[in-house]
Amino acid sequence: MTKTRNSLGRVEVAKLVGFYPGSFDPVTNGHLDVVERACKLVDTLVVAVGSNATKQPLLAHEARLVLLEQVLAPVGKRTDTEFRIVDFSGLMVHAARDHGAKLIIRGLRDTTDYNYEMQMVGMNAQMAPDLQTVFLPSSPHVRHISATLVRQIAQMGGDISAFVPQIVLKALNP
Repeated sequence: MTKTRNSLGRVEVAKLVGFYPGSFDPVTNGHLDVVERACKLVDTLVVAVGSNATKQPLLAHEARLVLLEQVLAPVGKRTDTEFRIVDFSGLMVHAARDHGAKLIIRGLRDTTDYNYEMQMVGMNAQMAPDLQTVFLPSSPHVRHISATLVRQIAQMGGDISAFVPQIVLKALNP
């Protein structure tokens, strides 16, 4: 939160908004790890579900939005963080600006993620120098979790209970 004085001398409080984009197909315990830690940095976290034409989704876009709302509601209450679950297509930096974000939140599992994300930071900085990217390294107990691998395991009938929140597991195994 930033306090400033307006032209009348009144104190105004500006909330810091972070933007956490992803496909969240499905939302994993790794995503939640990043969210929990991002809550310590921002007042409002916009969790943005992107549409990616190159990926074959496991869950419908609308289902991912609903699951994120259900999974994040208790986190918001516990951390006193406001969540906005939104969808977007097109450039992420445009969506981040449209939602008033100043920080882009990105999770890092390993050096492969780091190398890719550094390229993205460079490109985003050229297009939107007013936005800053914050990397949050994954906690050791979730570092191995990848939504891509979870999706593959689920599609092959494997047990994903250790990788996703219970609500997501129930949605995938009705």
